[in-house]
Amino acid sequence: MENKFFSSPEIETANRAFLLGDAVKVSFFVRNGMLIMDEECYFFLMASMRKMRMNIPLSYTLEFFQKLFQEKIIEGQNISNGIISFMVFRNADHQHLSQCSVSYYFEVKTSEDVLAMQPNALELDHIKEINVNSNLLSNIRVHCPENIYASIYAQENDLDDVILLNPEKRIARTSFGNLLFLEGEVIKVVKQSEGSYISPLLENFVTFIHKNNLADIQEQEIIAFESQKSEEILVISEEKGIFTVKKIRNKTFGSERFTEMVKSWAQSF
Repeated sequence: MENKFFSSPEIETANRAFLLGDAVKVSFFVRNGMLIMDEECYFFLMASMRKMRMNIPLSYTLEFFQKLFQEKIIEGQNISNGIISFMVFRNADHQHLSQCSVSYYFEVKTSEDVLAMQPNALELDHIKEINVNSNLLSNIRVHCPENIYASIYAQENDLDDVILLNPEKRIARTSFGNLLFLEGEVIKVVKQSEGSYISPLLENFVTFIHKNNLADIQEQEIIAFESQKSEEILVISEEKGIFTVKKIRNKTFGSERFTEMVKSWAQSF
């Protein structure tokens, strides 16, 4: 099924998102005809807009977005499962950027179940030519040329994605998601201060793991070599879903335990 696209009525072609990448993106999730984690995703959107010093309209309430997605996607398109990629961008209608109005654009990609493990396990490798920063804006989804470069590099090298490092040569994330490393009874999660994305999807998953004592969650600084020591690796992407990793260079990884954890998590909703 084709992606469905929507925008606010006042959108103009010559906008700052198109010209300058002056925009933020957040994903919302539709599962079984209902929005899930909508409050967490909404607050992440508000936080992202504040970090980019955007002028947040008073109309941008949680209820506004719930009604918007209900009418446009769940009822309007009869979509019961999918990922909504929502982008807010700054208009060029005021000399002071912080006072410019904003517009939105969003699309929905349908899926069988947004919380299900994707069937295609990933083959990854580290990329050393570029790195990603670990500052205030590195944790939110803004224009990032490093992601574009990394995606092309992966395609040219017959990879599904690459692992991006920060300036200290420690693991930050992949081009489209966050990494979790399972070793024994410990799941290592990359610290946000290392350059990983803030992710309502990941936070909900690790909270479930912690509450149900399925593993010991540890936020850590992780050097590139440590990925080879893991028994299983999971990628959680707000845009594309949840994937296991099958191979990094010559090392292959299992997927049984993470698959069971994700299945149990999905059943908890």
